[in-house]
Amino acid sequence: MKYILLGSVLVVGACSLTQMQMPTRSEGARLFAENCAACHGADARGAGPETLGIGKVPPDLTTIASRHGGTFPRAQVLSVIDGYRQGTHPDRVMPEFGEGLTDDLVPVDIDGVPTPTPRVLAALLTYLEGIQE
Repeated sequence: MKYILLGSVLVVGACSLTQMQMPTRSEGARLFAENCAACHGADARGAGPETLGIGKVPPDLTTIASRHGGTFPRAQVLSVIDGYRQGTHPDRVMPEFGEGLTDDLVPVDIDGVPTPTPRVLAALLTYLEGIQE
């Protein structure tokens, strides 16, 4: 896929990313329930059934922003979900999802820059950002 930056609008092929429908929080909630709740728990607080007996509890995902001075770190969260940061923590047991996330791209604002992001990642990001305490 070809990306072209025209002024401040990123164009993918002939379709502007700014014209694509962004994923909703409910879309992200559905994806979270299907792919993440087994470990992170239905309430995203880290008490999923798959973590029983492994000795490691996933982090509480409702407190991401509070652990980062009240700011939700979008780029960091995306990199954790897709597995880009896989090797940065020796105790990491979260699977790497990046290889399977090749669907439609949508523009996610990362520090003021519309960044082409797989729709699935953008939906999960929207959901996680919306459940912050």
